[in-house]
This record gives sequence, C-alpha cells and structure tokens, in this order.
Amino acid sequence: MLEFARTAESISATSSTLAKTQTLADYLKTLEPDDLRLAATYMTARPFGGSDRRVLRLGWSAIGRVIERLAQRSPEEMSQAYLRHSDLGDWTEEALDKRTKPEPVGLRDVAAVFDVIEAAPTAEAKQKELEALLARLDPLAAKYVIKVLAGDLRIGLQQGLVEAAIAKAFEREPAAVRRLHMVTGDIGETAVRARKGDLDTAAVTLFQPLRFMLASPVETAEEAIRRSGADEVWTEEKYDGVRCQLHTAGGEVALYSRDLKETTAAFPEVTEAAPALGRELVVDGEILAHRDGKVLRFFELQRRLGRKVVGEKLRAEVPVVLVAFDLLRLDGEDLLDHPLAERRRRLEALDLQHPFLLARREVARSAEDLDRIFAETRERGNEGLMVKDPDSGYTPGRRGMAWLKLKRPLATLDVVVTAVEWGHGKRRGVLSDYTFAVLDEASQKLVNVGKAYTGLTDAEIAEYTQKFLEMTTADYGRARAVRPEVVLEVAFDSIQISNRHKSGFALRFPRIVRIRDDKPVGEIDTLARVGELYERYFGSATEIPLAAVAET
Repeated sequence: MLEFARTAESISATSSTLAKTQTLADYLKTLEPDDLRLAATYMTARPFGGSDRRVLRLGWSAIGRVIERLAQRSPEEMSQAYLRHSDLGDWTEEALDKRTKPEPVGLRDVAAVFDVIEAAPTAEAKQKELEALLARLDPLAAKYVIKVLAGDLRIGLQQGLVEAAIAKAFEREPAAVRRLHMVTGDIGETAVRARKGDLDTAAVTLFQPLRFMLASPVETAEEAIRRSGADEVWTEEKYDGVRCQLHTAGGEVALYSRDLKETTAAFPEVTEAAPALGRELVVDGEILAHRDGKVLRFFELQRRLGRKVVGEKLRAEVPVVLVAFDLLRLDGEDLLDHPLAERRRRLEALDLQHPFLLARREVARSAEDLDRIFAETRERGNEGLMVKDPDSGYTPGRRGMAWLKLKRPLATLDVVVTAVEWGHGKRRGVLSDYTFAVLDEASQKLVNVGKAYTGLTDAEIAEYTQKFLEMTTADYGRARAVRPEVVLEVAFDSIQISNRHKSGFALRFPRIVRIRDDKPVGEIDTLARVGELYERYFGSATEIPLAAVAET
C-alpha cells in the first residue's frame, strides 16, 4: 500500500498528463494480476470494482472519529489541521504523523479489511476495523486509504489517464482498452484483461451494469446544430427524474442507477412489470414520478430514492414509470454499435405498456427548430433538451458530440450572501461556497434559497475571502455566518420545494453570474418572486406527451 501511495504522490507532483500516465504505467506493469486489479480500482478512488455493487457505509463523520482516536490530539489541533487542508486524506496524514506503528501492508491486505468493513453489522464494528488497519500503516499510506474511502484522490488523475496508463503498461492499443472499459464498467477487470491481451471479447453482459452514455453541454441551438454536424438531429425532453438501466431476462429483473448501484427495490412497479415484456433486454431510460398521465416534480420522486422497501402507501402517493429512450441489448444481440435510428426502431417495436413509456422524439433540421422545441419543453416544466445524432452508436461512459444537452438558465435572481464555507481541493484556504438568501417581505427577514460555488474567478474568490473574514458574525469552523452585505446575481436551472430552507424553496444548479456591487441589499429579489417562478414552471404536475413521435 505504501508503494501505491508513493506512486500517487508522484502523479500528484506533476501537471503533465504524459508524466502522470508514464508514472502510473511504470507502476502497474510491476504488479501481479490480483494487485493490478486493486491498484487500478483504487487509482479511480473506488474501494470496490465497478461491477461490485457493495458499499462500505462508512461516512466522513465516522472516519473522522477514527482518525481523532488514533491521533490523540486536541480538538483545536485537529480543527486547525483540517482547515489547512480541507481534504480528509491530507488531514489524516498530518494527524497520524508519529501516531501509528507502520508494518508491511499490501493492497490485498487493505482489500481484505474493506471486505470486513462492508460486512460488519454496526457502525462501531466498521470503525474498529478501520482503526486497526490505519494503526499499522505509514501515515502516507493511511492518507490514500482514506482518499479511496472518500472517493476522491485529488491527484489530477482522470479516468481516461488510467485507461491510457493501462494501455501503455501492457503495450495495447488505447482504443481497445477504452472500448473494453466502456463495456465492462470495471477498470480493475479492464487492467487484468489488458495484461493478458484479452481485449476482443467485450460485450454487453446481462445483470452487469453498463456505464451510461453521456452528453456534452451546449448553451445555444446554433452551437448544438454546429457541433452535432448532422443534417438533422433528434430531440428528447430532458426529464427531471433519475437515470435508470433496466436488465431483464427469464423473469429476472434488475435496475441500476447512474453510478451503477442497484436500485431494483426502490421501484417495485417497474420490477414487477418487466417480466411481462417477455424479452431479454437492456434498456436505458429515466425513472419519473408519474400519475394520471402527468409527470410529478422531482421533489416527489425524491421520497422514493434510497429506499430498500417501498410500502403500498408510498407507491400510491408517488407512482413511477420508466421512460425508455435507448435499447442496448435485445434477445442476445449487442446493439451498441448499431445507429441510434435502428436502436429506436427496435425499441418502438417492443410496444411498451405502462409502467413503461417511450420517450417523446422530435426532429430538428435547424437552430430555429431547436429554439421552438426548447421553448415548448421549458413551458412544460422540463429543464432542457437532449439533442442526438440518429446515426450515432452508443458509447458507454463517454461524452462526445453525438449526444448534446441543451440547457439554459431558467432565470436569474439578485440575492445576498448570508454564510460562507471554506473550499476543497484547489480552493482549500479560501472561502468559496456561498449560501444566499432572498427577502421575505411578509416578515422582512432574509430566507435562504441555495448555495453556489461556481462562477467567480480565483482572483474574485481570493478578494472576497478577505472581505468575508472581516464580515464574519459567527465562526463554526468550516462555515461562517457573515453580515448580509454582498449581493450576487445567480442563475439556476429549476426550483424545487425544500424542507432544508425556511424559504421552502431551493434553487437547483445555481451558479454565480456576477457580484452586484452596484445593487444595495434593499433591492434584492423577494420570496414572492421565487414563488412566482415556481408556480409558473413547476407549481403542479403537468401533462407531458411522452410517447408521441412528432417531426418538424
């Protein structure tokens, strides 16, 4: 594990992607298959492989308690150390300096402890196992164990570089390695098969989730038409649900989420209906809350998410459907390389019945077509459009020009900052996360409606860090309450009902447009304005013609 950590440190120390790739390749080619599988997986900050749906259920607070027990330092020391790093792994390394008794610990030893932690029945038992592991690690190795558990190495190593390093280590074609990883969804399995030269047997496998094809964002219809390069494009409404992959064969059914976790139990009406399809299928789609022909808002769907058991009462209150928009496997045939037009034709031929619906499709041949379709879908309460090339194949885990997502801010609001937080990663040491509020005219009080951390330059963030330090009214460690004096203009994509804020609303995907030095706090937007926007676009369930196929 220490050699893994030293390799990660070397990768972190250079900004050159070529050097990062070479360093990792040199390390990987020295490993036996079992260690290779684990090293590749850990380099993507996952404790288990992509085809392994187990989760450790060991949160940050639990990890923090383990570190504090081992460190035996004062709360003040620990707090100041965390503020210096704003990173759980870096904090661990400093906290455990001269506090452990290092001994040789291999990657397989770490994996064995992860297995025990996953199976441990209580939070206390999980913490005990982690504590025993960390106590025998060099602080540098402990740093990277914690980074893996936290899900972010923060060494500038993107997934594509790991693929490139595997190809370089074993002298394989990069495209073949990428293709294999696309289909397996497991970088450890990909590394082991690349080592053996087994690259030509990749195919969609039932009940092994496939990474989802991704879309590149565009802001204008003109950009979408230009970047697609197609004479005509297909559009689908960008529904406010959760991505879902359906696998079914011989009466067996599984549903998988965007992060490849199994979600079968959360949507029993879909699971119960799938065997009646009578086919061997892998379908890509979106789960929506849906009642009486109308799509319910996302905050309703949230009540269903993450549940192991969904009772009859909740099923009646928030029924769901699966809106299908792509077909990846049919009766033993892999369809990834077939054009979208062919995959859609076969999907339509399935004659799906409730709770399965077919995504609405329209054809656009110009930017004017796209603008019209976008306006219509926004009025129906959807957040944007998917724009797809009908000749494109399905490329799992890849973001290219074949699928585009056209999104625009719903509106902007002028708000005031009420609290700030220290940033993470590259923004450690600066106050970069801003909670903001609007005015409730009825009570003449400020009520929070969201938090934003994108949109400003590094220079602006540095400048306002000093200002916010001077404006602090209460220091809570990572967060600070500040005098409500800094006005921002924020853009956002949608509004949802929220129990977290006294306002009752939360802006979704807010980002800062600019700092409004020209606007006094007394002129910020009001809670009534937020309510007006919500009622216009999201106030009730709206009828969305899901299954219609319209051409322009």
